Amino acid sequence: MRKFLKAACIVVFALVLFFLGEVLADKQALQENLIRLHIVANSDSEPDQSDKMAVRDAVLDYLDEYLPDITTVEQAKAFLQSKTDEIESVVNSALVQLKAGYSGKVFIQKEAFDTRAYDTFTLPSGVYTALKIELGEAEGRNWWCVAFPSLCVPATTDGFEQTAIQAGMDDSLVNTVSNDGEYHIRFFFLECIGRLENFLHLG
Repeated sequence: MRKFLKAACIVVFALVLFFLGEVLADKQALQENLIRLHIVANSDSEPDQSDKMAVRDAVLDYLDEYLPDITTVEQAKAFLQSKTDEIESVVNSALVQLKAGYSGKVFIQKEAFDTRAYDTFTLPSGVYTALKIELGEAEGRNWWCVAFPSLCVPATTDGFEQTAIQAGMDDSLVNTVSNDGEYHIRFFFLECIGRLENFLHLG
């Protein structure tokens, strides 16, 4: 009996290690295959929030000219890093047209994100590469989406799955973050790991 219990414990321990290994691989895949877009408004005033959305539209129009033709996250990162000044010019041109009275800054950086729910998928907390745009004093409410793969425009569930798989995410990971997916326990562990990452990143 004791041998049986010992063997059972070993099997359970091995299964737990295997499961955690898969969760860590999922977390790595999310971080390696996604580039987030984060826009911070000058303030929470109605005009500044309206300006934020106008800048968003201008930046998305610019990105939509190029990113759909890019097939790998490495290419996307290289493109965005090479076009940071150009994207900043797009931002500031929009702000001039809006007569906002302040300018914007554009960065490519690692950033801690809280859990974000979108129309067809939810991304767990964690540290991701981000195209960050700060407007003016950058003290207002934020706007988030995913720049690569191009998921800023609401997509159907099928559209999200196809785009995510093309970007390098496997079926199980797509099912984990999909809003109608069934891997709730897996997402819970992704969320726990992400919160720990954020704590260490911000600490």
